[in-house]
Amino acid sequence: MVAPGSVTSRLGSVFPFLLVLVDLQYEGAECGVNADVEKHLELGKKLLAAGQLADALSQFHAAVDGDPDNYIAYYRRATVFLAMGKSKAALPDLTKVIELKMDFTAARLQRGHLLLKQGKLDEAEDDFEKVLKSNPSENEEKEAKSQLIKSDEMQHLRSQALHTFESSDYVAAITFLDKILEILRYEVRECLKLDQDHKRCFAHYKQVKKLNKLIESAEELIRDGRYTDATSKYESVMKTEPSISEYTIRSKERICHCFSKDEKPTEAIRICSEVLQMEPDNVNALKDRAEAYLIEEMYDEAIQDYETAQEHNENDQQIREGLEKAQRLLKQSQKRDYYKILGVKRNAKKQEIIKAYRKLAMQWHPDNFQNEEEKKKAEKKFIDIAAAKEVLSDPEMRKKFDDGEDPLDAESQQGGGGNPFHRSWNSWQGFNPFSSGGPFRFKFHFN
Repeated sequence: MVAPGSVTSRLGSVFPFLLVLVDLQYEGAECGVNADVEKHLELGKKLLAAGQLADALSQFHAAVDGDPDNYIAYYRRATVFLAMGKSKAALPDLTKVIELKMDFTAARLQRGHLLLKQGKLDEAEDDFEKVLKSNPSENEEKEAKSQLIKSDEMQHLRSQALHTFESSDYVAAITFLDKILEILRYEVRECLKLDQDHKRCFAHYKQVKKLNKLIESAEELIRDGRYTDATSKYESVMKTEPSISEYTIRSKERICHCFSKDEKPTEAIRICSEVLQMEPDNVNALKDRAEAYLIEEMYDEAIQDYETAQEHNENDQQIREGLEKAQRLLKQSQKRDYYKILGVKRNAKKQEIIKAYRKLAMQWHPDNFQNEEEKKKAEKKFIDIAAAKEVLSDPEMRKKFDDGEDPLDAESQQGGGGNPFHRSWNSWQGFNPFSSGGPFRFKFHFN
C-alpha cells in the first residue's frame, strides 16, 4: 500500500520543477468545468494522493472526455502518466495543456525536461527559453536556467561527438557520447538519493545503464570487425528504447555502416536509405551507401552520394578519395571489366575467381572451335579470361584495379610503358590454365 503523499514526494524528486497537482488551487469557473468534470478531477486528485494511479487515471480520462478544453484535466492526467513511467503518453497531454494555456510554465518545464531526455535538445531549449520570457516564479526561473545550461552542454558534446565520428575517431566520439549519458545518469542518481525506492526513477536508471552497455559493446565489436554481432547489438538498442527516434536513427546509421563494411551491399543500401529518408544530409550514411553502391557497380549512384556528402563536409579526405575512386571505376567500367569477364562480384574470394576462370577457360579454349572465325573470337575471349585471372588472383594487381586503375592497360599506367599482358595467341600455345592445383590435367595440341 502506498502511503498518502508519497507519490507527491516522488514526483517532486524526479522533477524538481514540478508543481504538485494535488496541491494545485484553481477556480472552477476559470477553467470552465461543469459539475461532473469537477467531480472527476477532485476524485482523481484524492486517488493520486493515495497512490492509486490506475484509478486516478480513469477519473482524469473521464474529465478529459467531459471537457476536451480543460487544461487542468490534461495536466493531471499527464502527471499520472509520469508517475506510472509513461512519458511517451504524458508528452501529448503536456502539449495540449500548452496549446490551451500558453502561460502555463509548469507544463512547459515538464515538457522541456522530457524532450531533453529524448535528445530533442532544440525543442527542449525552446520550451525553457519561453518559460524565462513568461514571468516565471523564482523556482521556475532557476530551473529553466539550469536546464538550459545542461542542454547547451549536451549540444556541445553532441557536436564534438559528430565531428570526431565523421573524422573516424570513434574512440573520441564514444567519450563524448558517454559524457552526455553521464549527464542524464546524474539526474537519475540525484533522484535516487532523495528516494531510493522510487520505482520509476530506478527503472529509468537501469534503462540508461542497459543502453550505455549495449552501445559500448556494439562499438567495440565494430572496432574488432565483428559487424554481424555489432548489428545485433544496435538492433537491441532500438528494441530497448523504441519510442525515442534519436536512438532509432543513430542505431540504423551504425547498422548501415556495419553492412557496408561487411560487404553486404543490398542490406547496406536498404538501411542507409532509411536513415537518409529521415536525415537527407547524414554524411555518414551517404558515405556508407556510396561504398555499397561501388560493390554493386552502381557507379553513378555512388558518385551522387559522394558529391552530396562533399557538399556538407568538403574537407573530408575519405569523401574526396571515395569520389575519385567512383569516378575512376565509372570510366573503367566503360572499358574492360575483369569481374564481368569472369562473371563474379567485386567482393568475390580468390577461390571463386579461380573456379570461374577454370570454367570459362575450358569453355572458350580455341581448341574447342574448328571454324576459323569462331576460333579467332575464342582466342580473344580466352586471352581476356586469362588476363582477368592474372589481375584478380594477384592481391596487388587486384587492389590497383579496384581503385580504378587497370594494371594491364598502358594508358592507365602513370608514366606510360607497354602493356605487360599484351600477347598474341601463339604465345599461349602449350599454356595449361588448369595446372594451378587440383586433380585436373589437360594437354592441348595446336597446329
